[in-house]
Amino acid sequence: MLLLRSLRFCLVARAGRRPAGPLLLQPPQPWHTFHAGPWLAASSSSKELLMKLRRKTGYSFVNCKKALETCGGDLKEVCVVEEAEIWLHKQAQKEGWSKAAKLRGRKTKEGLIGLLQEGNTTVLVEVNCETDFVSRNSKFQQLVQQVAIGTLLHCQSLKDQLFTYSKGFLNSSELSELRAGPDREGSLKDQLTLAIGSLGENMTLKRAAWVKVPSGFYVGSYVHGATHSPLLHNLVLGKYGALVVCETSEQKANLEDLGRRLGQHVVGMAPLSVGSLDDEPGGEAETKMLSQPYLLDPSITLGQYVQPQGVSVVDFVRFECGEDEATEVE
Repeated sequence: MLLLRSLRFCLVARAGRRPAGPLLLQPPQPWHTFHAGPWLAASSSSKELLMKLRRKTGYSFVNCKKALETCGGDLKEVCVVEEAEIWLHKQAQKEGWSKAAKLRGRKTKEGLIGLLQEGNTTVLVEVNCETDFVSRNSKFQQLVQQVAIGTLLHCQSLKDQLFTYSKGFLNSSELSELRAGPDREGSLKDQLTLAIGSLGENMTLKRAAWVKVPSGFYVGSYVHGATHSPLLHNLVLGKYGALVVCETSEQKANLEDLGRRLGQHVVGMAPLSVGSLDDEPGGEAETKMLSQPYLLDPSITLGQYVQPQGVSVVDFVRFECGEDEATEVE
C-alpha cells in the first residue's frame, strides 16, 4: 500500500499539482479532417465553407482549402466564399493559359457540332478536341454550349431589317472574342482556356454559322447521331450538322419533319450548292442539291421530292466535325 501511495505521489508531482482523487484518462484532443491554416482552423464552420465552395465550383478540396485560407482574414463568411471563388477562377485561368501554350499545335480532329435554335435564329457551331473520349465529357459539352449561346447572342444583337433571310459565318478568332454569355464573365477564349486546363487536351473553337429568317421562311435542321445537351434542352450535339433555309408561302404542319429530311439529305449527300429544279441529273449537277438523287428515295431527285411540298429550298449550311478547311462550303 505504501508503494502504491508513493507511486501516485510521484505521478502527481510530475504532472503538477492537481486535486486529490482517482487518476482519469484525458480525452483526446479534437483533430481536423482537413489540415487547415490559422484562419480556417479558427472558424467554427470551416468544413461547411469548404464543402460549399467545393460544390459551387467543382475544384478539388486542396485548391478550395487554399482559396479559403488565402481569402480569409476578417471577412464575413459569404464574402470569403465569393472572394475564394474569384481566386479559384483566376488560378484556373492561369493554369489553362499555361497548358494551352504547351499543347498548342497538337491536332484537334475530334469534337462536337452543336445546333441551337431559338425563335427565328438558328446557329451551328464546331468545337474540336484531340480525342473522342474528351468530346463525351460533360465539361467539354458545356464548352460547346457556351459557344452556341455566345454565337446566338451575337446574332440576336445584330440590328438588321429582315426582308429575306440572312446568313453569317464566324471563324476561330472571331468566335474567341465573343462574350461567353449573360451569366459568365469574359470571352469564349477565356472559357476555352479553362476547359483546356481542366481536361488537359488541346482544343479549338473552329467555326460557327448563323441564320435569321423573317416570316415566310423556315429553317430545317438535322444533327447526325444527335444527343441533347443535359444542360440546355434545345441544344443538340453530334458529329455532323446541317441547316436548310426554305421559303414557303404558308405555314405548314409538316415543316419540321420536312426540314429534318432535307437536313438528312445535306449531311448524307454533301452538296456544294442548291442548284435549280431545271438542272439535269448527272455530271456536274451531282454536286447540286436539287438534282441529286434523294437520299431516302434514290428513284427521284431531291427537287422532285420538294416541289409537291409547296416550299423552295434557297440555301443550306453543312458542318462535318474535323473536316479540313479546304472542304468547307460557305
